[in-house]
Formats: sequence, C-alpha cells, structure tokens
Amino acid sequence: MRACVLERAGEPLRWLERASLTPAAGQLHLQVLACAVCRTDLHLVDGELPGASLPRVPGHEIVGRVLALGAGVSGWQLGDRAGVPWLAWSCGECEYCRRGEENLCARAKFTGLHVDGGFATEVVADARFALRLPDRYGDEQAAPLLCAGLIGWRALKAAGGAPRLGLYGFGAAAHIVAQLARARGQDCYAFARPGDAAATAFALSLGAVWAGGSDQPSPQTLDAAIIFAPVGALVPLALQAVRPGGSVVCAGIHMSDIPSFPYRVLWGERTLRSVANLTRRDAREFLAIAAQTDIRVSTVRYALADANQALSDLRAGRLSGAAVLRP
Repeated sequence: MRACVLERAGEPLRWLERASLTPAAGQLHLQVLACAVCRTDLHLVDGELPGASLPRVPGHEIVGRVLALGAGVSGWQLGDRAGVPWLAWSCGECEYCRRGEENLCARAKFTGLHVDGGFATEVVADARFALRLPDRYGDEQAAPLLCAGLIGWRALKAAGGAPRLGLYGFGAAAHIVAQLARARGQDCYAFARPGDAAATAFALSLGAVWAGGSDQPSPQTLDAAIIFAPVGALVPLALQAVRPGGSVVCAGIHMSDIPSFPYRVLWGERTLRSVANLTRRDAREFLAIAAQTDIRVSTVRYALADANQALSDLRAGRLSGAAVLRP
C-alpha cells in the first residue's frame, strides 16, 4: 500500500510505501476509493491539535470498498461500500456514552488523529463505526458528507430552526449546510473571507439570500449563526448579528483565541456554544436525509500523491467546496 504520512507537525506529508494491512477482530479492511480533505487535517498537520500520536496517516472522510473482514464482523460483505468518519471508536461504558453522547467520551479515538486514516490506498476501521452510504452519491461526492456533512448537520441542529441563519466561513461544510437549510425553508446569509468574490458567488449559487465578507454587517438581524471558520474574532461579530434569544454555534475543532468583548454583546439571552465531534446517531440521521435530498456536493479532485498541494490550497482559501483525494 501507499500512504501520505505526517511524521512531524509543521512538515509536509511524506509519500511512503508500507506493507498491506490485515484487519484485526471486529475490523473492516478497505480499499480507499476517495478521501476528502478537512480543515481538521490541516490543523493536525500544522500542529494545532493536542493529543495527536505521530507518525500518523491523516484523513477521516473515507469512502472505501471492503476487501476483507476481521473475525466476528457481521452485517458487512466483501465488495460493500463503506464510509469511515472522524469518530473511530468510543468506550461505550462511560457516563457520556451511556447518555448517547459518545462524541464526548474521554477515551474516544478519532480517525486520522489516533488511528491511521484515509490519505492512503488502504485503511482498516472498526466495523461498528463504519457507515452505509446513500447510493445516489458517487465516491467523490460521498466523501465530504462524512465530516463536512456530519458536523454541518450537528451544527445545524444546534442552531435550531432559525428562519434567518448566518454561516461564517463558506467552505466545505457551509456549502452543504446552506442546501440543507434551504430545503428546510431557512434563509441563509453567507459571510465569506473578506474580498473573496468567488466564495460569495458560490454561496449565492447554492441559494443563499445574501453573501458578503465577514467584515460586513448582516443586512438582517439573524436568529442564529454557525461559525465554521477557525477565527475567534468572528464570535463577537456573530453575537452582535443575532437577535436577543438567538444563538451562535462554533462548529470547528480548533479556533484562534476569542477576543474579549462587552457583556452587552452576549446579554439578551443570547447563547454561545460549541459542537464537538459527532455521534453515530448524527450519521444515521444525516445520511438518511442526504439519501432523500439532492445535495450538490462541489469537489476539487487531487491525486493521492498531491495531498500536500490540497492542504496548501485549503490553507490559502483557494477552494470552493471540498478537496478530495483519489488514489
């Protein structure tokens, strides 16, 4: 097999040849068909995520074909298509797992952070955490659904049924959320990187009722806002844009420090909250919706060996939609 390996944070991935994988008990052995590139992968490579064990193969939006089954696996057959998301394993025993909050399990393991991910030609994954994918999406289009879609859905639920919803940072997740929100009858206001005309045009093409730079005031008072960009300075701006009783949801795994702001910005029963990881219940809900909804998943294809270029383009904001690696 071949893999792109992060050996030291802050350095480029290395393109290496490794021995082919063998599934342990309870695992699926998958041929990687596509793996989307997430901003979380970029945070990992840039050394911004604590707890990473290196060397590591990044990638947690994996579409694969089952090559072999580990002992004890049921419900999967050779040749099946499977999705592998961020959540790789949870203990099932702690108070969070027992409450259905496995995303908060202190012992949880995450794909591409604690176990090797999909920037490779092969991967192994716990069969209990692998996902069935809607047939209506090809491999390249299905890959971004496994994080941009799943985290976007969890964030959208956290924001509630806001009639006027702001989206700060219009990348892979926001472009899916905008379509889900529109299907639910919500008006989306897109706040992109200042001066990024391509992103604002992209947002409008997906049904946003307004799009502009994140340095611009909202043309309407918002009921809720979701921040996908890892920029802490957007938090007070979003709070000022939402109405009293409204909410701001921080959807990223990493964000720069939030600057201090006057209490009056939060006052008025506004809510500020974060979204952390995802659960298998989120995945089942979202993929069932995706199977019934015509989501236009915009992708930019890269060869697996060009993973460093994909990360560079993501870092520089040169992408509309999601980068996807194809072995």
